[in-house]
Amino acid sequence: MNHLYKAVLLLFCVATTEQVLAQKTKKDTLKLDTINIKDRKPGHLPDISGANIFAGKRTLTVNPDAGKANLANNNARMLFATVPGVNVWEMDGAGLQVNIGTRGTDTHRSIETNLRQNGYNTNSDIFGYPEDHYTPPFEGIDQVQIVRGSAALQFGSQFGGMVNYKMKEGDSTRIFGGESNQTVGSNRFFNSYTAIGGKSGKWSYYAYFDDRKGDGWRPDAAFDYQAFYANVKYQFNEKGSIALQFSRMDYVQQIAGGLTDALFEANNRQSTRSRNFFNPEINIPALIFNYRFDRHTKLEITSHALIGQRNSVQFIANANVADTVNKATNSYNPRQVDRDYYYGYTTEARLLHTYQLGDLQSAFTAGMRIFGEHTQRRQKGVGDTGSDFDLDVVKPYGIDLRLHTFNYAAFVENMFRITKDFSITPGFRFEDIQTNMTGAIVNQTFPVAYKQTRNFPLFGTGLQYQLTDNSQLYGNISQAYRPYIYANVTPADQLGVIDPNLKDTRGYSADLGYRGNAGTVLKYDLDAYYSYYGNRVGTLTETNSSNQNYLYTTNIGNVVAKGIETYLSVSLLRSFDEGASGDIQLFNSLSYDHARYTTGSISQGATNISLVGHYAEGTPDWIERAGLTYFDRHISSTLQYSYVSKTFSDANNTVFNPTGASGVVPAYHVFDWAFNYSFLGNYHLIANVNNLFNAKYFTRRINMYPGPGILPADRRTFNLGFGVKF
Repeated sequence: MNHLYKAVLLLFCVATTEQVLAQKTKKDTLKLDTINIKDRKPGHLPDISGANIFAGKRTLTVNPDAGKANLANNNARMLFATVPGVNVWEMDGAGLQVNIGTRGTDTHRSIETNLRQNGYNTNSDIFGYPEDHYTPPFEGIDQVQIVRGSAALQFGSQFGGMVNYKMKEGDSTRIFGGESNQTVGSNRFFNSYTAIGGKSGKWSYYAYFDDRKGDGWRPDAAFDYQAFYANVKYQFNEKGSIALQFSRMDYVQQIAGGLTDALFEANNRQSTRSRNFFNPEINIPALIFNYRFDRHTKLEITSHALIGQRNSVQFIANANVADTVNKATNSYNPRQVDRDYYYGYTTEARLLHTYQLGDLQSAFTAGMRIFGEHTQRRQKGVGDTGSDFDLDVVKPYGIDLRLHTFNYAAFVENMFRITKDFSITPGFRFEDIQTNMTGAIVNQTFPVAYKQTRNFPLFGTGLQYQLTDNSQLYGNISQAYRPYIYANVTPADQLGVIDPNLKDTRGYSADLGYRGNAGTVLKYDLDAYYSYYGNRVGTLTETNSSNQNYLYTTNIGNVVAKGIETYLSVSLLRSFDEGASGDIQLFNSLSYDHARYTTGSISQGATNISLVGHYAEGTPDWIERAGLTYFDRHISSTLQYSYVSKTFSDANNTVFNPTGASGVVPAYHVFDWAFNYSFLGNYHLIANVNNLFNAKYFTRRINMYPGPGILPADRRTFNLGFGVKF
């Protein structure tokens, strides 16, 4: 209830403070180009940006800053601190994967979120296998752009909305420039980020290379990560440009394995696996064409490919089964080798046209997407008995599949400006998804064939009313859709069972919000939402004939997630001195998410047990992130507090499972600190401490890679860095 009081108090403070400061708004407003990067507060996207319409939608932006987040190790908990409701699965302390979910969606590799870089998708297969293996270094990101829930109808059908990483660009005032940041930290952490960029005539460019490695906080958790990005742009005239981009990311990570509850309580740092490894390799070439026919009409075309692999070699067993030398063979047991190969392409075209409707300007946007992807999936290969990273197999793969997806989609949205302050933006999207699978399973003794075509429309509408120059009301409702995926057709290991009669998930999401600012002193965004998931796919803990627990994936029932998301920041010094060169800013990002099953049951013997009222898996009721930031001309520093309430790993809401693969995930509190000191114009020093007070916690239980079992979060870690701009 304390958090409920905070939400009510927050609403009261916003209403009263805005009235007090309303008369100061025009005087306090600064032009964007005069604001120091340390003063870049989170905000929302404009009504029209590029060829996209965002009016009436729940949108947010984040500007990465070394004085506010630990960018060197890609700390998602800090990067998304000002975005209410982002649930982060902390798989490791190296930031090799971004695992986020909102409003009841799955956090596993952001599988229900449409993730993009510079406008193009980075998910491996947006329908068949939408996990996102690609993660750029946060030091290379200029801005994170977020469209909540199914309001992202222009981008896809996903329940989790859209997150776009807008990458940095070179300095347009010089031919050559760059930056280099070198960071070292605990557990032999090292990160080297170097970027160059510039502009000469009609040509501009930007490129970076990031090298990150370390031992990890747990034993047997070493990692070696590299990422490369290049963007070469040619502005052939004032109307048009074309850019060629290439991104690559790969790493090898040792996996320390999951823990049971007993092992976690005894020593949460211990390792249960020393021979498990994970290795993704992702390459993304992209071509981006922009052309402005006149001041009313603009065309954007992006075409990109995703070529990559997802590889693992593991000894797979529950956490209470030790990986020891087999006395009969005097060697370790063979490991399992799993390999995916991805070959995908996507072309998206968007046209924006603004026009006069009466005396007011309205806008129309339309677009299409063509997507094709082929995945070769080879799993349950018998690997060697060694301890190094080795993907060779000594026996054929037990699963050998060819997976194909072809998709075309079209969308239309129109922003009707009814009055100068009020707009309505209806939208429509049509999806055609063709999927097929061929191959063999069960040691390649059982052939399988699957083919399905889905056609469906999605509708949405947004409303926006400008109350004052600096505040607005917005609301929207949009449909969403998620087909069941390849991973739901055949389990990758012996620890899970899949329902052969899975159905797709359909639903919708609605928002009603109020956002704005009072000069540079106060910023707020208050939102209430309602999301419906029909035939949600989830997991149940069941018991087999040998009295062993296993996780069963099926359509469990319908889920409704409803709640509030609030953000408030206050400038404490500028409240008294408008011209202060520095400031102390206090922010609070709070969400309440009541995600519960409204239908569903589980059979235990001859008894049916209702799941109505059970928590949706992995969804906390409360997420709060609050912080205090100080900055002046040279220093920026943030102390951040995070609280996440308890969650359950399955729809049964199992409290305890001796294997650790399911059960309750307790609530936790974590503090983080970031510091950045700039000097002599081009130099800066950074320092970060994560989990400042050494909290013992975990954010997830899992029945597959990288577990199974409890995955402990890192205890206290730190790093120090030096950077130069040239």
